[in-house]
Amino acid sequence: MQMPTGVHALVRRTHEERVMRALQENGAMSRGEIARIVGLSRTTLSEITGSLLQRGAIVVVDTDASRREGSGRPAERLALDPASAQFIGVDFGHRRVHVVIADASHEIMASGSVRYDDTASWQARTELALALVDRLTEGAGVHFGALQGIGIGVPGPYPAPGGTAWPRAASGTTVLRPAPEGVDVAFAERFDAPVIVDNNTRLAALAEAISGADSVADLVYVRLSDGVGGGLVVGGQLVTGSAGLAGELGHVTVEPAGRPCRCGKRGCLETVASVPGILATCWEFGLRLENLQDLTAAVAGAHPVADRVLREAAAALGRVVGAATMTLNPAKVVIGGEITRLAPVIVEQVANTLAGELFPITSAAPVVEAARLSDDDGAIGALAAVFHSSPLLSRYPQTTEVKGALHAPDSTTEGAAHVRP
Repeated sequence: MQMPTGVHALVRRTHEERVMRALQENGAMSRGEIARIVGLSRTTLSEITGSLLQRGAIVVVDTDASRREGSGRPAERLALDPASAQFIGVDFGHRRVHVVIADASHEIMASGSVRYDDTASWQARTELALALVDRLTEGAGVHFGALQGIGIGVPGPYPAPGGTAWPRAASGTTVLRPAPEGVDVAFAERFDAPVIVDNNTRLAALAEAISGADSVADLVYVRLSDGVGGGLVVGGQLVTGSAGLAGELGHVTVEPAGRPCRCGKRGCLETVASVPGILATCWEFGLRLENLQDLTAAVAGAHPVADRVLREAAAALGRVVGAATMTLNPAKVVIGGEITRLAPVIVEQVANTLAGELFPITSAAPVVEAARLSDDDGAIGALAAVFHSSPLLSRYPQTTEVKGALHAPDSTTEGAAHVRP
């Protein structure tokens, strides 16, 4: 049977999502019951359910014979297959890749990570990621017969597609963004599913915006790590910009005569507020700290130099975030990165600086908080991007199913697989 393409494929995928959502919300149902809920003709529904059954997305659980009136033939009752994986989220960091697999209910079925050297090629990283997916699949006992989409996060500024046509894998599957050295094509061809690729920090911003009961449509996100990355969520959607550079707050100049930045400029926020930047400033003031663990100990011991350096870095961050906040008027500002959890003074100082930068109107001030998700949850952000891009969910950015996607397992042991019970 020839698979539909173009608009027909989009319509078909939308119908499939409507059927699976109905089963998710109502449990096992007959085809007639499904048809009444989703508003499809019996002929169309028969075609959709036939395809979903063939691919293993749904299963026949029983018939309605026990509660059926009359002498008609009992109707089969269909339900979601609990072993059917529907979405994959992948986060390529500088030194590790993290993978999560989710079902049709957007609940995490399995997750894991594996490390590589920061000099590893994208081909090597991709091969490790695909091997990790295989291990997780085997460990969780899941299959990908009905995979709906794959989200991939990559480090660094990520280019927007501009005016060029979106490339396609050899199988004809659409690849929404060209990834470094073919990682997107590798996943699209391996799983024959749509692939979305974006900057992993930007994807983390989307995950933070939709997590928890107090999800927001407008958010400014900054992550302090080896560098300083950021992401902007406006109206419930990620902002990428014309060249994919939206949210790169780490490369706003805060000290014109400051240290050289890896971007080629001087005195960028990254040279002041990244972990290496903070450690370098501590050295300049005589506090010789080698790593984040040393800084943690200095913070725990209330060392005055560490406190001063952290507050000055956070104040610089607050001024940059203040400009973005005046421009976008977000409901929330989120500061991520392990250092934020180890040194709460950073969030405190950012909030204080923002208070002096913004309009003196209480209702205009955003909530300022530390990130709820860990640095390893960029893969959750990749999942969130897939959920938002689906034909059905794209029209309902605040659906409860999307919020439910963030109930992930606890942090993963490196290289190990975590599966749900």
